[in-house]
Amino acid sequence: MTETLSLQQLNALDEAGFIAALDGIFEHAPWVAAGASARRPFTTVTALHEALMQAVLARPEEERVAFVAAHPDLAGKAARAGNIAPASVSEQAGLGLDRLPDAEFERFERLNAAYRARFGFPFVICVRRQTRDAILDAFEARLAHDRSAELAMALDEIGHITRLRLVERVTGAGVPKTTGRLSTHVLDTHKGAPAQGVAVTLYEVGASGRARLKEAVTNADGRTDEPLIGGAPLRIGTYEIVFGIGAYFAARGLDLPAKPFLDEVPIRFSISEPEGHYHVPLVATPWSYSTYRGS
Repeated sequence: MTETLSLQQLNALDEAGFIAALDGIFEHAPWVAAGASARRPFTTVTALHEALMQAVLARPEEERVAFVAAHPDLAGKAARAGNIAPASVSEQAGLGLDRLPDAEFERFERLNAAYRARFGFPFVICVRRQTRDAILDAFEARLAHDRSAELAMALDEIGHITRLRLVERVTGAGVPKTTGRLSTHVLDTHKGAPAQGVAVTLYEVGASGRARLKEAVTNADGRTDEPLIGGAPLRIGTYEIVFGIGAYFAARGLDLPAKPFLDEVPIRFSISEPEGHYHVPLVATPWSYSTYRGS
């Protein structure tokens, strides 16, 4: 595991130490850290990341293209074999891109080949901010772009990738925003109070079905003890929260039919802001419910 150090420690290193400390944040490109080294001292981690990105963006176009071209294909053969940079191995594995079913692997291979043929460099996206379905949607959409727009998009995605890597490596003031939050609460408007003891299940919804991500039970405040997702980017995609509201109202001892009008209430929604706060509450009686995006 790579050592974490403070911004103060990083500023105090000589140039060789500075470059070594940031090794792997920008793949196969120690010249990025070398280009930012002379701009020290950095007062914030955000300023450090901006200087690193500026070292990339200041290069001529052909050098920027070569920089992007050094990145691996998504879910490609090298990723399956683990023959890519350690950070990329971890990031792709976190979304299961190293162990796709054959049909899905072949789809990624076709898209990778089409993208390289069109633009001359690989498709780059920050997988830690995406669901698998969202990546495939982005692949299809970005194939319609022109080359200059795609080069800018690839560099922007590298900005997201490296920002996440940097905040795991360097601590200090002014850390850039890299995490999102998904939360919920349940309000029982039949009694005008928070609903305690409601079972809550979060799913990711994709083309291949639903994947259960988390189960929780609401507390005395009608909320879960911790966010449904927190401490990481929210992956762009479609989700569903299922609230066991029927069991909750039955436990209150209300005079309800044996088959309650509402049993499990599913709320399906999409996330498009990985660093945003999505609050998806349920306001319910035994016979009605509503929701909204709160804060």
